[in-house]
Amino acid sequence: MATHERAVIGVDDRVSVGRAIPLGIQHMMSMFGSTVLVPILTGLDPNVAIMCSGIGTICYLLVTGNKIPSYLGSSFAFISPIIAVGATRGLDAAMSGVIVAGAVFLAVAAIIRLVGTGWLDRLLPPVLVASVMVVIGVGLSATAARMALEQTAADGTSSFYAIGALVAAATLVSAVVFSSMGGLFGTIPVLLSIIVGYLVSVPLGLVDFAPVAEAAWIGLPQLSAPRFDAGAIALIAPVAIVTVIEHIGHLLAVGEIVGKDYRDLLPRSLAGDGLSTVISGFLGGPPTTTYAENIGVMSVTRVYATQIFWYAAGFALIVGGFCPKLAALVQSIPTPVMGGVCLLLFGLIASNGLRMLVANGVDFDENRNLMIASVVIILGVGMETAGIAIPLGDYTLPGMATSTLVGIVLNLILPAPRVSAE
Repeated sequence: MATHERAVIGVDDRVSVGRAIPLGIQHMMSMFGSTVLVPILTGLDPNVAIMCSGIGTICYLLVTGNKIPSYLGSSFAFISPIIAVGATRGLDAAMSGVIVAGAVFLAVAAIIRLVGTGWLDRLLPPVLVASVMVVIGVGLSATAARMALEQTAADGTSSFYAIGALVAAATLVSAVVFSSMGGLFGTIPVLLSIIVGYLVSVPLGLVDFAPVAEAAWIGLPQLSAPRFDAGAIALIAPVAIVTVIEHIGHLLAVGEIVGKDYRDLLPRSLAGDGLSTVISGFLGGPPTTTYAENIGVMSVTRVYATQIFWYAAGFALIVGGFCPKLAALVQSIPTPVMGGVCLLLFGLIASNGLRMLVANGVDFDENRNLMIASVVIILGVGMETAGIAIPLGDYTLPGMATSTLVGIVLNLILPAPRVSAE
């Protein structure tokens, strides 16, 4: 099969409306499954979460001056504390914690703006950033594999899902084929592969059209007002410190993929995420964060234009906020379809981490580079794929944040490489 080298569509480039629409829908579809899963698990309204992801992404683009291509969806880091607060104090109280978590992001952004970002170069050398990118991608591999290959019974037990694996394989293969093609097909392989997977799923009985038929064409989501509660704030807001670390990792990954250094824009990026989370809390939605799925989409399509994210955000705002039938249609996409897509998208993030190691000429004959990469990757991937997090009182430190912190410590304490005399 002949492959086609696609031209890069840069961050500041613009495409025609006819191309921007499918590209925007592609990004919306990529984030949809994860963004909906968080409210389902926490008891919040999925349509509000979709709408808030659109509003939040628009806010992010405005705050960052339309310079960083990223999509903001529901954050998984807050699931446990929101569930805990919702069960004891109510979800309206939990929303006060979400709002203050956003304020924590804004405070950190203000501090970094005052002290500058020069410390990032010292704390996060290329070997560490690349290793974190590998952790982001490979750490999500278990999630993608479960989506593609497993089914969960009513009693909670999981087993191999042969039909789901077939659908996931069809989706994955079509994504690879479309991404190898030129023209429009090569820029929307994720969207096209989801359509292929959906069409394969229908005759296999994996699609339930009943919710789609029952949903209204026009309607508003169930917005809810927060109720400020000190206990809820104390339990939820500090989680923002962990997500700040994840945010920095995602920002550096985006910069590596699009070929830009976004370190100086870190305060704006954090502020955009914080403002998005504050707004979501006031509307009854979950906290937001930049999404690895959409980073993967950029990697496979080489379309980095922020213009596309405006379209994606607009579609999410309309689907979640005003059209329940479209929301139900997208939610009817079977999990194995999204699993097949994610197998590719998450792998691409990890591959870009490996590419960064090569591009920056990281020398693995240097013991410090070898130690940093080895520890960060194995610790981070191991914790993420095994579902292990370090308990810290009422909070937990997930694998990516843990491995990043360990990598920073190793980078600071290991002796600098010797410079040979000429």
